[in-house]
Amino acid sequence: MNKILIIEDNKDINLMLAESLENEGFWVNSIFDGAEGMQEAKEGEYDLILLDIMLPYKSGDGILKEIRKISDVPVIIISSKNMVETKINLLKLGADDYITKPFDLGEVAARVTTNLRRSHNENIKNKVLKYKDMELDVSKKRVILSGKELDLTAKEYGIMELLMQNPGKVFSKINIYESIWEEEYLGDDNAVKTHMSNLRNKLKTSNPHADYVETVWGLGYRLHKV
Repeated sequence: MNKILIIEDNKDINLMLAESLENEGFWVNSIFDGAEGMQEAKEGEYDLILLDIMLPYKSGDGILKEIRKISDVPVIIISSKNMVETKINLLKLGADDYITKPFDLGEVAARVTTNLRRSHNENIKNKVLKYKDMELDVSKKRVILSGKELDLTAKEYGIMELLMQNPGKVFSKINIYESIWEEEYLGDDNAVKTHMSNLRNKLKTSNPHADYVETVWGLGYRLHKV
């Protein structure tokens, strides 16, 4: 469940936002002043922050500056200020989005979902997956095993990424085919078997002393249990 922090001094607006987002399935924490909001933003682990600008004890732009020194958490500004210059300045400071009061609760929920999805996709894209002596760089689409880059085809790389993204999960030939080939499985599993065999041979050649992919008979394939 995604955790949302709301920093808004207007109690009615804050609680209205909290109730709306909780109804959408989010976990929400409401803070009503800038100083406490700054502390919570630094110490808590949140997936997104909704931030007002005009706050007691510490302004929203000051909070945003501090957050950006330590975190890339998505921040959506909610403010009654509708001047283009204000929006531009806050976006330059590191805000991810800007919503002007009065707002529609449905729009806020949609903006929250969109920014969370974008943040999640960016985190996945920049992720380096590790398993035994293997590293898979998702953004660069390459696999390093025992310090050397493997020469994998696109399909072989896709299979390896699928398995490493889901350690412990068993994938049937149908799962693998429809995930990697992105088309309907029509019953011919030779393509999956051939690419899996080639992938295993390359892994074994690079490090003959370790097992990386295992067959779960009657079910499919998964990363070899450590």
